Amino acid sequence: MADDPTHPIDRLLRIPPFSDLPPDEAAVLAGVAAERHAAPGDVIFAEGEVLPGLFVILSGTAEIRSGDDDVVSHRGAGDIIGERGLLREGRAMLTARASEPCDLLVVPAARFHHLIDTIPAFARWFDRARPSDPTADDGPYATGLMSLQVSDMMSRDPVICAHDATAQDVAVIMRDRGISSILVMDGETLAGIVTVHDLVNKVLAEGRSGDLPVDRVMTADPVTIAPGAVGLDALMLMAKRGINHLPVADRSGQMVGMIGRTDLFRQQATTASHMASELVAADSASAMTAVMARLLGLLSHLTAAGTRPDAICRRITDLTDAATRRLLTLAEAKLGPAPVPYLWAACGSQGRREQTGVSDQDNCLILDDAFAPEHDAYFADLAGFVSDGLNEIGFVYCPGDMMATNPKWRQPVRVWKNYFAKWIDEPDEMAQMLASVMFDLRPIAGTALLFEGLHDATLARAKGNSIFVRHMIGNSLKHAPPLGLFGGIAPIRSGDHKNTVDLKHAGVVPVVDLARVYALRGAIAEVGTRERIIAAGEAGIVSETGARDLLDAFDLISETRLRHQARQIADGTAPDNFLAPASLSELGRNHLRDAFLVVRTMQSALGHGI
Repeated sequence: MADDPTHPIDRLLRIPPFSDLPPDEAAVLAGVAAERHAAPGDVIFAEGEVLPGLFVILSGTAEIRSGDDDVVSHRGAGDIIGERGLLREGRAMLTARASEPCDLLVVPAARFHHLIDTIPAFARWFDRARPSDPTADDGPYATGLMSLQVSDMMSRDPVICAHDATAQDVAVIMRDRGISSILVMDGETLAGIVTVHDLVNKVLAEGRSGDLPVDRVMTADPVTIAPGAVGLDALMLMAKRGINHLPVADRSGQMVGMIGRTDLFRQQATTASHMASELVAADSASAMTAVMARLLGLLSHLTAAGTRPDAICRRITDLTDAATRRLLTLAEAKLGPAPVPYLWAACGSQGRREQTGVSDQDNCLILDDAFAPEHDAYFADLAGFVSDGLNEIGFVYCPGDMMATNPKWRQPVRVWKNYFAKWIDEPDEMAQMLASVMFDLRPIAGTALLFEGLHDATLARAKGNSIFVRHMIGNSLKHAPPLGLFGGIAPIRSGDHKNTVDLKHAGVVPVVDLARVYALRGAIAEVGTRERIIAAGEAGIVSETGARDLLDAFDLISETRLRHQARQIADGTAPDNFLAPASLSELGRNHLRDAFLVVRTMQSALGHGI
């Protein structure tokens, strides 16, 4: 395999989920993936034809078209196409046509199915590529024009003008507001719509005066769409009418928004794959900041599309991983090659692949035992470059200083072994806290072998020390779900977050802590909370029923947390973890209460085993 970042295979292996393939699978893929070029207008594959494999766009843009030749979506660098057909009967369900020169890699169908069958993480990535509706655009990289409603994507409070305004009046409003269309109102009635194209074609190109009445420029009685329609309806209607903007009207006829083609195509760009592709091509942290500014939109759209909470958190974490790897590459380009092998590892929510719209950074450096004191200046600069970059793009510094910029957390393997040995053999309160964070370590970039021996030895040592496990059980019970004496939800009683519940520390964290203890008891190598619970149920560490109940509770709490954050994003406020139970329906509160009760029951069962 080439070790050239511009080589097609290396570019492929930076795109999720190929970026997480084991080295042996990546090596096989390098020998079987075929390069393909498509010129503008070329059909990459046509609806109904047998697909030779999975297509990965390395550069350029392709249009996905329906049987009626309407554009359903645009796909660009980093996007995967053809997966839905491969996971059904092996035939393309839509047509893909290059809209500009495209370089692609084709992963043979047999190899794709081999990866699906043998690598669970790879298979999970494509779970959402199995919808029953062949026009649904809700695979793992898109957020679903078939799932998202117009109200999720439209511009609210549309700009209007009176029917007696002039063309110049409209042009001034467009310039000042930075918009390309205006609704013309006659009182409360929609009279027409004026776009930039109208001003160019009907006024400037014809040499007419700016005093021309707007009703001589506008498109009268424009077609409207309901806010509850799905995005694909809007795209099809625009294609059918040959227009680029649609006023959005509620049942009473009131204008509540405006949606344009750019809103719909922007939706296609606000996907994990598009963003990851842009991150790996960024040449600075500031360039990454512009990409990550779309992160909250991604969270909001995925939530609205009904994506599972674990899949949403995984997508967000994938972007953090991609940004981290790119920052490490930029750091090495600036500082030169590392003096000894190293591994950059993430812990906390990034380590568990459970990040949401509110996440700080937790990371460390594991260095080869050839490390010498004179090497630390290099790794201090490396850590500073990456940590500063992550902070700049939105993953703020860890308030507890659990970062590789802290000399304590950039050490050779021998020191890390001593850390874990001491925490396990002398489990005081600080050791329990540190172990809770560091047992969630996951390699991000560098020499993976530095972690494997350390991880395996630590799990075995922890499992064999019953005193340490009992201390960790006690530590896990410190975070209790917010339930009152009689089993009702008990909100915070005072302070800035009065009458809310903390869905992170009182909701998610108790389950995370339980799963970590299960992993320690069974020397389970998985890091993610769901994976740990599933493995614990399979290994008999907890009952199958208990594992299923806890998984359901975790998913419901996580989904409630993400929906809360998505609502805040839609309202233009910064997302947080504090939910007012009163904002939920009675059924919603009951479900959340039941989830908390499951967590408390599982905590009680664990506590009785101390």
